[in-house]
Parts: sequence; C-alpha cells; structure tokens
Amino acid sequence: MKAFEPGYIGDLEIKNRIVMAPMISNLANTDGSSNENLVRYLEERARGGTGLIITEYTYVDNVNSRGSRNELGAYSSSLVPKLRRIPEAIHTYGSKVFMQLVHAGGKALASENPLQPMAPSAVDYLGRTPREMTEEDVESVIRSFERAAMIAKSSKFDGIEVHGAHGYLIHQFLSPKLNIREDRYGGSFEKRLTFPQTVIDTIRSATALPVGIRLSLYEDDPNGWNEDYGLRVVDELKNLDYVHLSAGNFYPPGSSASFYSPETHILPRMKKKPKITTMLVGSVVDLTGVERVLSKCEFVSVGRGHLADAFFAFKLKNNPGLLRPCIRCNQGCRDLSLGEVRCTVNASVGHEYIAESKLKGEVVIKGAGIQGLEAALYASKRGLKVTLHERDEVIGGQVNRIYDPYKKKSFSALLRYYENAIRYYKIELVTNSNFSGNSIECLPPITYMEPPEGGEVFESNVYANHDWFLRTAENKKIKVGKESLNSLDRGRKLGYISVAEGKGIEFIEGGDYDFSLMVDDQYDIQKAINLGIGKVKQFIIERENEFM
Repeated sequence: MKAFEPGYIGDLEIKNRIVMAPMISNLANTDGSSNENLVRYLEERARGGTGLIITEYTYVDNVNSRGSRNELGAYSSSLVPKLRRIPEAIHTYGSKVFMQLVHAGGKALASENPLQPMAPSAVDYLGRTPREMTEEDVESVIRSFERAAMIAKSSKFDGIEVHGAHGYLIHQFLSPKLNIREDRYGGSFEKRLTFPQTVIDTIRSATALPVGIRLSLYEDDPNGWNEDYGLRVVDELKNLDYVHLSAGNFYPPGSSASFYSPETHILPRMKKKPKITTMLVGSVVDLTGVERVLSKCEFVSVGRGHLADAFFAFKLKNNPGLLRPCIRCNQGCRDLSLGEVRCTVNASVGHEYIAESKLKGEVVIKGAGIQGLEAALYASKRGLKVTLHERDEVIGGQVNRIYDPYKKKSFSALLRYYENAIRYYKIELVTNSNFSGNSIECLPPITYMEPPEGGEVFESNVYANHDWFLRTAENKKIKVGKESLNSLDRGRKLGYISVAEGKGIEFIEGGDYDFSLMVDDQYDIQKAINLGIGKVKQFIIERENEFM
C-alpha cells in the first residue's frame, strides 16, 4: 500500500505518505508560545502513526500578522525553548514536523494585533479595508519570515511550510483581485509572484531546511482564480521542495468542505500533476480517499480526519473498521472564533493524555443512541464489562431519523464505526429490549418539537427540524426563515440552501411563522458523546470502591 511506503521531501525521508494538515487550534498561549496542551495534541497524532505533522499557521511578527486568538507564534527567540518541545515529542515516534509560517495580512485580527491590518492593496475584505502596504512594509515582512525561519531551525523543526493559501498575505499578493498594485509587486502575473518568491528565497538563504508552500489551487470566490491560474503559480515558483495544494479564499467550501461536497473534492480540479513533489488536502476521510489522492500525488494531507481519530494512520494500516470517522459536519472543528479546537465525534481533542486507571466490574447501559454508544465504549475501555440495551432493532437512535440524504450518508459512517467497536470491545448488545433494571440511562435529555403538519411558514435552527423541512417539502410548498440557518457554518449553510431550494423551499426574512423554535445551545452529536462519557464517569465516582 503506497500510503505506508517511505517518501521524500528534498533529502528528508518521511516514514509514510500521510501528513497531518495544518489546522488552527487556539491551543497556544496568548503570547504565541507553546504549552503542554498543544504539545500533547500534536504528539498524539505522531503516536498515531502519521508520517509528517505540519503545525497550525504560525505568525511571523507581533505587529500585525496574527490571524486568530491563541495562535502559535515564531516572532522572537524567547519562544524557542517552548517550541522545541514540539519536535522533541514528535520525533519520539519517528515522525517529522514542519512549522508553517504565515502573515495574515488583510485578514489579521485587528483586536489581536498592536497595529492595524495591512495588505497589498486597500481593497474590501468582507466589509473591512486594510491599509495598503508600503515597500518598506514589504521589506519588513520579508525580514520577519526570515527571522521566523531561523526560529524554526533553532527549535529543531524538520522543515518549513510557507502559507500562501486561504487568503493570507502571500495569497493576497498572488491574487489579481486583492493585489492591484502597479509597482514591482503587482500589475502583472510575474510581478504578483515577486513577493512570494522573495520570501521563499530568503528562507532558503537563512536555513538548509526543506521548504514548501501551501497554495490554493483555486478560489471559490466570485471572480476568483481557477485551477489553471493556480497550476501556473505552482509552475512558476522556484526554489521549493514541495507544494501543498488546498483551495479557497474568503468563501466556502474551500478546503474544509462539508458533506454536501464530494469527498476528495479538490483532487478532480487538479488537471495535471505538478512536476514538483506534491501533497494535496481536502475532504480525505478514509482509506479510499487516501489511495485516490496518492494515485496522483506523492503525499496526502489529512486535516479533520486527524481530529476525529488521532490514530488515523495506524488504523488505516491495521484496522480501518475501527477508524472513528470524520463526518464532515463542520461543527466542532469550525467553531474557532472564540473556541479551542474540538471535534464533534471525538471528545478527547484538546484533552489528550488524561491518564485514567483500569477498573473491574460490570455496568448496564440503557439506550444505544450516540450517547449510550459512547458511554458503552468509554466504560469498556476503562476495563468494565458492558451490557447495552436498546429498545429498537438497531443502534443509532435519532441518527436513524435523519432525512437529508447527504447528512444521512455521512453520519451513517459513524454508526458503522460503533457497530465495529461494539464487536471489537466485546460489548453485549441487546436490541428490542425494554430493560427496566438498574442501569446508566443514556436517553436524550431533550426531545425537540416538530413543526405542525398543517403549517406553511416555519423557523427553527434545530438540526432535526432542518430534516423535517426537507421531508415536508416533498409534498407541499413551504417557507423557512433565513435565521433557521444560524446553527450551520457557512459551508453547511450554502449546501443546505442548495438542497432545500431544489425541493422548492423558499427562504424568507422575518414574517409571521406557523412554528418557531430557535435555541442557543442545542443537543447534538458532540453533546451526546460528552454526556455519555460524563454519565459513566459520574457513575464510577459514586461507586468507586466497587470497581477497584
């Protein structure tokens, strides 16, 4: 299997072809320094068999380059001692780690930087207009990238990735839409490459580490560049060891497409294989997707799959049926404005390496919805013998009532995982059971009301009611308030609208609704998983001496 053959980036050998993609975590300290949580989060993916780990985008100066809160930084040598902990931990497992460097440019957070955001040109950034960079600003940023590269080298990282995708500063210089300069940094395709190429060459001169660049193959924006432009950029940039192809700028789906887009959605847009060593990201969630990408590229980059299961690589090789799947829901992993990295289907993300003792004894769990399934797995992993009772013929509870065909297909993978895990952990499953004895009861704490059948105008941001709208629209015309979509990320929202409008649903602003149910914090898969684990923990605490 090609995925587990060694590969090379420059002269550096990577033990396999699976890469953990860089993803915002918000786990660093407020000054950009690393800490134990961040180290353990990355280390766990190395322990899980991944060949190469690329850090989240790491800001290069503490002036106006930061793009998110608690972002990792590489702007001062004072950060090196803590940064070194990352390679030290990852190298223990034979994996390599690259530092990804970024300047957020016009997308920098004004509230998190001492000076206002700046960009190649003073144009609109979704309602904000950064100031235009002077040539002195450009030179200063180049020096910042150089200093950050030297910090990466001093911190014992194995390589450097320059972030030139997703609408950050280097992407901004490459973009005909965002770079309307008429000096040596803009005005033609060749001049738009001047700044990115200078950054690459400067880093090359500063270190002997392998250097790559992440680029958007195409943008999803109106009037954005297409894959022909993206491939032309790849062909023209020099002095690189690899290119890491992603997608997107301001608008979704970008690289983190929801289940409304096909898996490996970026790959078909790569019309030709670049001559340079290539890795590609984008909705890779299983062995099929890994092999599909590796049929055309040297490396496959996996983001959300590594959140859903830290042992993504190990399980692909040894037991794919036990891989906890990314369901591409874009809920926990996209809630990064004010939150730390999380995953809807994996409660341990950001809480890695919490040691828990092994126990002895038996427990009975009632309810084999997501809450009960997760409770059963957690109890079994702690060493307890588990009997799981379910009143229906099959496991899954509310997941079985999903109507949206895209969501149903994606979420069904989670149920297949639980079926395999039940067998693997030897959990006794009793279906068609009306068990009434002592048990850990794992039933939904909330049952949301469905809209009335007779109505025609509805408003609800509850996920189950989104499915109800689609089902109802099969038989009659209905109208749905646009505020109903406030529980979805932008990618999910656009995908749902497309499916709903295809069924004749009309979205409206305001009005009188036959039914309205809006909640701030609804019961979903993530909460069901956390609640199931929490109930078992509480049960153990209350009876600790019984299980020792």
